[in-house]
Amino acid sequence: MSHYCQFNSELLTLFTSSLYIAGLLATLVASSVTRRFGRRTSMLIGGVLFIVGSAFGGAAINIPMLLLNRIFLGIGLGFSNQTIPLYLAEMAPPQYRGAINSGFELSLSLGILFANMVNYFVLKIKGGWGWRISLSMAAVPAAFLTISAIFLLETPSFMIQRDGNTNQARVLLQKLRGTTSVQKELDDLDNRPQGECVPPLRDGHTPQCNMCKILAMVVVDRTGRRKLLLGGGIVMLLSQFTVCAILAAKFKEHEDLDKGYAYLVLIVMCVFVAGYGWSWGPLTYLIPAEVCPLEIRSAGQSVVIAVNFFMTFVVGQTFLAILCHIKSATFVFFGVLICLVTLFVYLFLPETKKVPIEQMDHLWRKHWFWKNIVRREEEEEEEKQSKTITSLSS
Repeated sequence: MSHYCQFNSELLTLFTSSLYIAGLLATLVASSVTRRFGRRTSMLIGGVLFIVGSAFGGAAINIPMLLLNRIFLGIGLGFSNQTIPLYLAEMAPPQYRGAINSGFELSLSLGILFANMVNYFVLKIKGGWGWRISLSMAAVPAAFLTISAIFLLETPSFMIQRDGNTNQARVLLQKLRGTTSVQKELDDLDNRPQGECVPPLRDGHTPQCNMCKILAMVVVDRTGRRKLLLGGGIVMLLSQFTVCAILAAKFKEHEDLDKGYAYLVLIVMCVFVAGYGWSWGPLTYLIPAEVCPLEIRSAGQSVVIAVNFFMTFVVGQTFLAILCHIKSATFVFFGVLICLVTLFVYLFLPETKKVPIEQMDHLWRKHWFWKNIVRREEEEEEEKQSKTITSLSS
């Protein structure tokens, strides 16, 4: 058997991918829950589902129970990924919003680093039951999330969206900002723009990029989102093509790769992960939570996370098969995709650095492409209102 095909297992890909398809479906439901019942409620649901999934994993006696473990974890992940970035974006001051939201991605990677360390040690347990500890340990951060969510306050944006309670929102803003001068921000929240979200078009968290995510937290509000995305895209693109070149030249189907070149591939992949860690990783959660108006912010975040889950499911389900069939050219394929999304950022994504979250509509009105769409929608809305007034008058 070719070395490229030795891990091409449908059962393995199903176990991996089931989490993401469950997360995709949960994200779509989470949007309505978050909008109607609040951000805290969705976080509570996510935490409880994580605990249920962990229980199935730790007590599993057959493959269906293992799949239930992945499905419940996926649903919990869908609720959590949909609402936590939204909560952080709405609670953070504009000048620190990028750094605070990047901390979410950093926390995910630190959690995975800790999980990998646990896996390394429990697999050495005699008797072969250490995997139960690995699968049930997810209950620890889930319990922390659930208990924390009980004591969290709702966001000012949701308070106004729910019942128009500006007085309660003002008191909360004063506590959050440490000042009584919050009227301008409150006015921005209360006079939020009406309209449609134009979200820009990820799950590859790995512990190697933790330092890069810390770097992103430090510089994202200084250098801006676009520069990080473009720089990260170029690094990832070059890394993919480099891996392809090494494997095509030195890796034969039925021969082991020379140890020196194997280390070189590992180094290049670490560079790829680092490029992802300080750019596309954290900003995938930040930007969608920034650019949508309040009325559809929850739905917009859900669409982005759902697309993320769907594409992760597709990659997880097909990567090993693609690798088996086209071998080293697999990395050219993904390199081309990275090139396309980087070009999209260059052409269509405006800079959102330090822009108040309730004033994002001004960016679309000034952008060379989106301003035409926004203007056309406004003209259609004005024409509709004019016809309504005319019909009422007659």
